[in-house]
Formats: sequence, structure tokens, C-alpha cells
Amino acid sequence: MRHIVAHPELGYQIVGFVDDDPQRQQNIGRIRALGDTSCLPELVQQLNVDEVIITLPWQYHRKIMRILDQCERENVRSRIVPDVFQLSLSHVYLDEIKGIPLIGTREPPLQGWNFAIKRMMDIAVAGALLVLLAPLMAIIALLIKLDSPGPVLFKQVRVGRYGRPFTLYKFRSMYADAEERLAELLPFNEADGPLFKMRHDPRVTRVGRWLRRFSLDELPQLWNVLKGDMSLIGPRPALPQEVEQYEAWHRKRLEVPPGLTGLWQTSGRSDMPFEEMCLLDIYYAERWSPWLDAIIFFKTIPAILFGRGAY
Repeated sequence: MRHIVAHPELGYQIVGFVDDDPQRQQNIGRIRALGDTSCLPELVQQLNVDEVIITLPWQYHRKIMRILDQCERENVRSRIVPDVFQLSLSHVYLDEIKGIPLIGTREPPLQGWNFAIKRMMDIAVAGALLVLLAPLMAIIALLIKLDSPGPVLFKQVRVGRYGRPFTLYKFRSMYADAEERLAELLPFNEADGPLFKMRHDPRVTRVGRWLRRFSLDELPQLWNVLKGDMSLIGPRPALPQEVEQYEAWHRKRLEVPPGLTGLWQTSGRSDMPFEEMCLLDIYYAERWSPWLDAIIFFKTIPAILFGRGAY
């Protein structure tokens, strides 16, 4: 599902999923849980399903054969993900010795020299941007001081790679008492999962709305990138209270440094459900490459200019 969510250009539309484990019969963002596998024949008819992808482990051989038979009777194409590939699609590689196929597992891509390359890119780009954008940042600081009382910068503890806390810097876009007023606004939360988002948050200042519209409040995080707390590209930096509510699979997004922008930024920002954001973050952690970072970086420019999902 995370590969399909990360690549809408493939043309797949996920109708939903079935699972025989009651604890896993919960929606994942906009991807609906449709019950258990016994519901499949009715669902195929009701939802005009074109294809069924089976991802059951091989010990459920009989169940797999039953589902294949059901799909054949309903005249629906079916395909199977081989059990070995469920380890992680990006961590498996194929080799051969004189025609005998061998399957092995790779190390996570963001290790060793790969991480060093990413870090050098971060230092070079963040350092250059801090110099180039210094006049703009000075003007923003002045506007914030003239607009409302309080500090220019907002500091907040966030969770970095492997769960390490760090202090994140942003231009203050809210009134000085914003943190104290959060509790009274929780009933109006428009986000799902552990996030808090509110489209018309009354704590946001006049200048703050403009800063958020074009993500200019994030510019001081270039200093976080230079320090090594963050990267230019990566998952959204989470709050400690959000991480406390994570399920086990959500924590895989903490295996890479958080970023100024990422797949979540280019795919909808605040409009994206939390669990879909996690799918994209885990996809990024498993598929990192300099080329993927470059694609995300250049996709971020129109995302910021058009302000989709920015509030």
C-alpha cells in the first residue's frame, strides 16, 4: 500500500483491504478496512473491483487457493505477493550462482557512506540557503515584532532519528500564549491520529497566516539541518506526545532524520491523513536515494507556491 500511495502515477486506486485479524481491521488513512477475507466475493461485486492482490504468508496456502478460486469465479484478476518479499520490498535482492537463484536481504539504504553523502548535501545546501535568505529572514523577523508581542523565534522539542529529542526552531506564527490555549481547541481538531491541525486556528497571527501559507515560518529549521538535528528531506518532525501514541509500525518513520520537506509535503501536507503520511515516510526510509531526494526537493517548490494543505 505504501508503494502505491507513494506512486499515484502507477494508476492504482486502492478500494480497500480485508484482513482476518480483528485488530488490523481499521482504516489506514483514506484506505478502508472492508472486513475479513470471507467478505471478498460480495466486496468484489459491490465495489466493481478489477484486481485482488493477495499478501498472505505461505502457511495460509489453503486460504490463498480459496481466494484465487473465488476471484476466478468472479472473473476478477488476482495476483500474489511472494511471502519472502513481505520482509520488505526494498530490502530484498536477487542473485544467482550458475543459474541457482539466491535471495538475500539488504541493509537499510541510509547507512554508512549513503548517510555521509546525504549529510554533506544537507550542509552544503542549508549553508548556502542561510546566506542567500538572510535578508528575507531579517524582514520576516521585523514583521513578526511589529505584528504581535513575543519572541521572533518559536522553540519546541521534537523527536529526531531513533527517537532522540532536539529543539526545533521556527518563526513564531502564533500568539505568545498559543501553547496554553491548545487544550481548549482540542475538540476542534481537524487531523486524525495523534496530530493536531485546525484550518482556521485562532492562535495564528496575521503575519503568521502569510508565513504559513508559503512555509516561510520553517526557514529557521535550516539551522537545525546545519546542526544535524534534521535533514533537508525526510519525515515530518514529530512531537514527543505524538510519538507516545504511535503504534509499532509507525515508529519505522523514526529510522531516518526528520526533514524540512518530504513526500508528505509534496502529497498534501495538512490535508493528508496521518497513517497515509506514515506510509509515505516508511516508503522514503526504505527507498532513499540521492535521486529521490532531488525529486522531492524540486516537487516542493510548486507545493509551497500553491500552498496546498498549508494552514
